Amino acid sequence: MILYFQRKDLDHFNMREEIKKERIKKRVLKDHPKAYVDHDGNGYKIMVGNKYIAEDYFLPDTHDLDKAWEYAALACKTTQNFNRSHPDRMDLSNVENKLNRINNRKRRSRRVR
Repeated sequence: MILYFQRKDLDHFNMREEIKKERIKKRVLKDHPKAYVDHDGNGYKIMVGNKYIAEDYFLPDTHDLDKAWEYAALACKTTQNFNRSHPDRMDLSNVENKLNRINNRKRRSRRVR
């Protein structure tokens, strides 16, 4: 199957893969600027200080460096999603302030008419 691709198409495919890898790495480094790659006997893992980023989600060590960055990006994304909908974040003061703003806008619009 690969014989049918022209060299230009293969170069484009490889370039897209490299862009995807850089995007994943940038995603992790945005959340953890001091992240680095650590290699022990089990394989590669992305560390911040002494903490393995994907440890909370029980993601395994891997022998592929790109896969290690993917696991770290998945851990960052999952953490962000949990923090977005965490019950401690949903305290009633925010909801109360939001409802007050909405009611004030409704009252102002009634006076204008």
